[in-house]
Amino acid sequence: MPRDLEPSGPALPVHVPLVTQPMGFFGSFRAARRNILSIIPRIATTQPIVSGRSGVRWHMVMDPGALRHILLEKLDNYPKSTVTKNLLKPAIGESLFIAEGAHWRWQRRAAAPAFSHRNVANLGPFMTRAAEAAADRIAAAGPRAVNLHDEMVRATFDVISDVTFTGGGGFDRDGVHRAIDAYIDEAARISLFDMLGLPDWVPRPGRVFSGQALKQMKSVADEAVQARRDRPHDGVPDLLDLLLAGEDSETRRKMNTAELRDNLLTFIVAGHETTALALSWALYLCAFAPEEQDKAAEEARAVLGDRAATAADVAALPLTRRIVDEALRLYPPAALVSRTALKADTLCGREVRPGDTVMIPIYALHRNHLLWEDPDSFRPDRFADPKAIDRYAYLPFGDGPRICIGASFAIQEAVIILATLLARFRFRTVPGRTPDPVMIITLRPEGGVWLEAGAR
Repeated sequence: MPRDLEPSGPALPVHVPLVTQPMGFFGSFRAARRNILSIIPRIATTQPIVSGRSGVRWHMVMDPGALRHILLEKLDNYPKSTVTKNLLKPAIGESLFIAEGAHWRWQRRAAAPAFSHRNVANLGPFMTRAAEAAADRIAAAGPRAVNLHDEMVRATFDVISDVTFTGGGGFDRDGVHRAIDAYIDEAARISLFDMLGLPDWVPRPGRVFSGQALKQMKSVADEAVQARRDRPHDGVPDLLDLLLAGEDSETRRKMNTAELRDNLLTFIVAGHETTALALSWALYLCAFAPEEQDKAAEEARAVLGDRAATAADVAALPLTRRIVDEALRLYPPAALVSRTALKADTLCGREVRPGDTVMIPIYALHRNHLLWEDPDSFRPDRFADPKAIDRYAYLPFGDGPRICIGASFAIQEAVIILATLLARFRFRTVPGRTPDPVMIITLRPEGGVWLEAGAR
């Protein structure tokens, strides 16, 4: 099927070749199984909306005003799509990420205090410890190339494990990690049944075969929740403590064990996967653009000296933060999300009917030529004045009432780890080991992020 050629002119960081000609239903299905982003038409980077039909009517929306309408003004008219729920509900149930309406609202109110600025800052020492450990592992690897994606996955999983289950009592970290990877590998690829719009009671074969991984993952989490109920721990409250204590401010309802388990699994998956990806892509971009890397390293060394970064340092590391922001623009972890229209509507002058799929291709939104100057280039300084960027043109964490509850947690963690590493190492690309942006559920660097890490 036709694909764009690599753009001419100055070298650009790796990107997804977007579609230039219609692929047809089965072509789209095959492409989506390999990389969901490969079904996005290139015209989506130059237009406010693109529509079509592939089993069901669909619309891709890249207009900030229309996105505000979907995500804020008419939120209840655009629930998460059936495809999204089919992919994730077997793993995380009716948790915050999946639930709709009143069931979502009470959970959000109960969980929100756990992610307050004070509580996130109190969890900073776990992030600092993980940054130190990652730096030690990279230093021990010597001058040879290191897969920084693997290192960032380990670092962020250490953080989410520690802040979720302090002390690790009753928590099999390796078991949960293996189960998460097994579920994504076996069950999370889009099904032909999803593309055809078949109801969710029709079994998806890949999700049937992943049942054992799901049982293991949920069993580990159930045991950890019950263990904490039976034996509360002393010290600074961790995420599980805060969720156990949390209640809906309006109804006083608290989460039961199953609700806690589903939300914990959501936070564990999202809390390490997305931040690991942001860091992996940020390190790749720093190696790709050595001059930007050197400026950020100078900033980090001036603030940190020889120590690791802490939560208190984040405000003093604006360039590091801008690199994280730009990495999230170029490679948003949740690079395409979808909704199902419940009511007739109009978006950008286009008729939307009940049942239509409305996609928000965040990857194309962040590279849309109507919204960004030189959108495919790595330019962290475009975030020097955040107020100059339309709020609904930049959606790495979504927006509106359903904006990612852990956004501030993720940013703090990413800045702490990235600044610590840039202060200590100079990262260089490895010829022939360029990562390939591939999205199944999240936008991962297929092949890893292999970089040489030399001491500064």
